[in-house]
Amino acid sequence: MEDTITTHFALCDDFLKGAGHRDDPQCRLSSAEVMTVALTAASFFGGNIERSRTFLHEHGYMTTMISKSRLNRRLHAIPSHVWESLFSILADLFKENNPSGEYAVDSFPVAVCQSRRISRSRIYGGGEAFRGRAASAGGGWFYGLRVHMLVGAGRGEPVEFYLEPGSANDNPPFKGFDLDLREGSIVYADKQCNDYHYEDLLLEAASIEMRPLRERNSKRPFEACVEYIRKRRRKRVETAFSQIVGFFPRSIHAVRARGFELKIVCFILAFAIQFL
Repeated sequence: MEDTITTHFALCDDFLKGAGHRDDPQCRLSSAEVMTVALTAASFFGGNIERSRTFLHEHGYMTTMISKSRLNRRLHAIPSHVWESLFSILADLFKENNPSGEYAVDSFPVAVCQSRRISRSRIYGGGEAFRGRAASAGGGWFYGLRVHMLVGAGRGEPVEFYLEPGSANDNPPFKGFDLDLREGSIVYADKQCNDYHYEDLLLEAASIEMRPLRERNSKRPFEACVEYIRKRRRKRVETAFSQIVGFFPRSIHAVRARGFELKIVCFILAFAIQFL
């Protein structure tokens, strides 16, 4: 735990200094320390900021601490692009250290509340756009967001992700990925990502080969050996999702949509930092 907390702070501190960020001299807690509280909460306390705040202060990691309400205001004052930039730096490192150039893409659901509370949900207002089917979880319905993620097919380190309402299926959101991968990369995907025109365009424009699961009557079937490799590589993304969800509490507590989404981002960042 101590090594992880130290890594959180060192990473955030170096990143903010490199970005030219300067805190107000009167701040009792630096922005790097605020980010460390959130990442430590995601790693060890199910996203509970208050438990992380108390632990870090009582165990001497942060001798100076601010109140719960003040910490929450400081945390929400950090712009979204700061978290995104931090993840991008990690993603670039992971892509450089992926000699095979193989990746896998899929999505997993994150429920904002139980089904019986959908009509009373204040975070997303009960909109139908956030109601989706979690195929990987036995085909049940959920209400919340879907995390679309691209991971390395070897170790499962995340290199790109974004959030969509729960009703979104995998094919259109997949086309929203930047796919800033080196030439010759291979992306393994589920059958929802079958789109011959897009596959041809991706191969021609970026030299990236798509290998989705084909239907039995597909006009472009893969050889048996390719299908075997695809199934093996696809298991890595499923394992990565299970590990990320392992950080989650039974229910992610949040008052507003931004707070809910921030906690998801912190869970993903905490998972990514483990690969350093």
